Amino acid sequence: MTTRILSGMQPSGRLHLGNYMGALERWVAMQNEAEAFFFIADWHALSTNYEDTSVVSGFTEEMVIDWLACGLDPEQGTIFQQSRIPEHAVLHVLFSMFTPLPWLERNPTYKDKQANVTGKDLATYGFLGYPVLQAADILIYRPDQVPVGEDQQPHVELTREIARRFNHLYGEVFPIPASPVTVVPKLPGLDGRKMSKSYDNAIFLSDSPEQRWDKVRTMVTDTNRVRKTDPGDPQICPVYDLHQVFSDEATQNEVAEGCRTASIGCIDCKKRLNGFLNERFSPIFDKRQQIAADRKRVQQIIVTGSDKARITAKETLSMAYDAMGMPPLS
Repeated sequence: MTTRILSGMQPSGRLHLGNYMGALERWVAMQNEAEAFFFIADWHALSTNYEDTSVVSGFTEEMVIDWLACGLDPEQGTIFQQSRIPEHAVLHVLFSMFTPLPWLERNPTYKDKQANVTGKDLATYGFLGYPVLQAADILIYRPDQVPVGEDQQPHVELTREIARRFNHLYGEVFPIPASPVTVVPKLPGLDGRKMSKSYDNAIFLSDSPEQRWDKVRTMVTDTNRVRKTDPGDPQICPVYDLHQVFSDEATQNEVAEGCRTASIGCIDCKKRLNGFLNERFSPIFDKRQQIAADRKRVQQIIVTGSDKARITAKETLSMAYDAMGMPPLS
């Protein structure tokens, strides 16, 4: 029996290197190994962008362009848009009726963003309750696996709890999905914090080679290394963290030793890193330029994939209605 997987992303900004390493690279590999669903979580993007919804549609198209440029193939997996499938919202309503409030309040992402995202009012039900919508997004496709990063593990665990609670109350409808995790180092951003579009510290997949270098050369390093002649500690340098992800072992050893002995300057270290980033991401940038030139095709991929995904969503919602004794869907 073919394994079914599902994963998704919010179109809340441009995708960056962390998105690629944490999800996209893995999605591309998995689309050839399973029945794959990849969704654009545009309703979720409204939880932090509800004051200006116009940005979400633009981010949606740009994100799909990034996906295609990185190697997602609409012939291999189903690429679809959450808001085009109203069954997600209906299942969300059903789940919200029996999900205990403390399950949502203990969500670590909720607490983290409340503390770190400034300039936005996140004291809304949509932001507190989005893990319930996420559970509906997942379970409506009855996947066997939901590949996620470590930071999304609490959300998938809540999804499993909601599935168990539904099955206990109404009968077995939803399989309990596994959530295989690939441990990927959290990529530091330009300021040393975790790379995030929310923190405005990211290197984007849509950055040109020139833009990428402008960002790399301004990255913070070991703050104790004021002059080139000062020895440094690579273990506390964000640039070296990126070397450990993208550079080969020989280069990692060379720049680490050069930092400790002050035989290499920070700008030279950054140039070495940038060479590896160019090798990895410039082909993606070039492919992205080609895909972006035919936006009608991008939109057609979204529409076609959404129509296909909705067939499965309707089937599942009908099963849930039947289990709960609700009137049959027309």
